[in-house]
Amino acid sequence: MAVPKAPKTSDSLTYNWLFIRFFTRIRRLLRLKASKKQYKPPEQAEKTIDTDMGMCKEAKIEERHDDDDRWVVDLRKSVKMLHFGSWEEKEAAAKEIKKLAEEDLQRRKTMAELGVIPPLVTMVGSEVVARQRLAVRALIELANGSFRNKAIMVESGILTRLPQNIKDLEEKAMQEFGQLLLSISALANSRFSLTSERIIPIVASILESSSTLETKESCLTTLYNLSSVLENAESLISPGVIDNLITLSSVKENSEKALATLGNLVVTLAGRKALEHNPMVPDSLIEIMAWDNKPKSQELSAYILMILAHQSSLQRQKMSEAGIVQVLLEVALLGSPLAQKRALKILQWFKDERQRRVGPHSGPQVGGRVLIGSPVNQRDIDEGKMMMKKIVKQSLYKNMETITRRANGDGDSSKLKALVISSSSKSLPY
Repeated sequence: MAVPKAPKTSDSLTYNWLFIRFFTRIRRLLRLKASKKQYKPPEQAEKTIDTDMGMCKEAKIEERHDDDDRWVVDLRKSVKMLHFGSWEEKEAAAKEIKKLAEEDLQRRKTMAELGVIPPLVTMVGSEVVARQRLAVRALIELANGSFRNKAIMVESGILTRLPQNIKDLEEKAMQEFGQLLLSISALANSRFSLTSERIIPIVASILESSSTLETKESCLTTLYNLSSVLENAESLISPGVIDNLITLSSVKENSEKALATLGNLVVTLAGRKALEHNPMVPDSLIEIMAWDNKPKSQELSAYILMILAHQSSLQRQKMSEAGIVQVLLEVALLGSPLAQKRALKILQWFKDERQRRVGPHSGPQVGGRVLIGSPVNQRDIDEGKMMMKKIVKQSLYKNMETITRRANGDGDSSKLKALVISSSSKSLPY
């Protein structure tokens, strides 16, 4: 029987192993034919099974080695085409690199070491949209899970290669650019220097033009990553970005990321001023705080309002005129623990402010110095106290009845009324 030719490989050990494997199979086949009708002892049967299992394991190892060798060959060919091929060859190479990069992280790192990222970045700057998208898809896969690959993209000038007419692209293309910018924005939380002036206008443009929730979510996450660095606040407080964030915060599917970004901006002086002068604030935030089925959005909205109301009587006045007290009472009773805590804090500021307005010379005096010519007897004092308690109880009852209707629907509130009448106003926060 003729022996098969040795495989074309530089590994002599692999060839020897294949040679031995071939003759082992032939010998086993001849042995099986010779003892076809003979009885096999159990021990011999077990040895045969073990041998078969060993051969299966060897076959799997061989197949894995073949796959590794194959992808290395394909990668070398793709790298050569990227650097020295025509545009058609570069496009084919970008497709192959995307396919290979989907496998595992180690392959993505190996590709970066072979220099595939700079030519792909150059392709992003092409005027042909199809060519841009091929490069963007490959870069998205290469950036997955690799900080170094993302840094190489920025160093290769990806931010200057992004197209200016992003609004003219179709929805799928905008989604791909949004995913790529999301990957790159992760560098904002690291020591790597990332310039946000170039990213923010493109993200804002995608937010205005895109109609899918997935694309908007990618862009909002990008803005959130950038807003976590205080130095980027100046670039993020442009009217277009702030307006988009406030508008999207009212959309329940996107509210959490938008509010989280606004929460990062409101702690800066520039961000706080931008929110204070925005015509949609505080009405939009108060409306969001009333969402009982979105506790996270409720908490973030209360946080932003708390920052705006702190040491600002003008903002508290605007909130009061917008009906915030009623919503705060509702959140303080029915909201999540964190939302309740923040609502009670804001209510305390309103209460303190009211006490300052109603000062010691603003009404009837109880105790202390009495002006001459203004006699006050104990009966009038008691009647005044009873009247004030009655007014407070009536106000509390109306508020609690409204809250109960919102929480459980209109129904019998006799038990709630009895509870309010029998409770002291001192036990409530406001």
